[in-house]
Amino acid sequence: MKRFLLAAGVLAGALSAVALTARPVQAQQSKVGDWNIEKRTQDAHCNASRGYKDKEDENRDYVIVITYSEKAIVMVMIYDGWEWDKVGEILRADVGTDDADIMKKAKWEVMDKTTVRGIFEYDQSMMDRLSKAKRLSVDFEDDDDDSIEMQIPRAGEALAALKFCEENRK
Repeated sequence: MKRFLLAAGVLAGALSAVALTARPVQAQQSKVGDWNIEKRTQDAHCNASRGYKDKEDENRDYVIVITYSEKAIVMVMIYDGWEWDKVGEILRADVGTDDADIMKKAKWEVMDKTTVRGIFEYDQSMMDRLSKAKRLSVDFEDDDDDSIEMQIPRAGEALAALKFCEENRK
């Protein structure tokens, strides 16, 4: 699980202008439930990450990382049940929460065998929908086997803490 969280943190640093170092140094960190909110020194922005094992899915690991700036929202999803073949491949998927559609045919990039990343133009209504959600679903076109639903309890509190971190980052 720690390997997945580290990988998610590194990928979420996509907006970073500073090169990543081998050892992340924590500048700021807090917890909201089982979400980690952090600003690592090598990243330009704060990250909210949550990892868990799903007993209903062969005890597989799920990790989500969310970061944002005034220009973009970045989501990284790691699922050890995926076996993507081509790093850099672009996938299309509908994104939604338990009660609202967020985006149709959103673009996701394969980062490695178990990881995809979506970079979306910043949209406050998207953040509002995420903050009210308990689940986030990504329904890949023509690929029901790889479509996923991640649990994001306390997302509103985590995103509020992420906003606070972002407003107070050094």
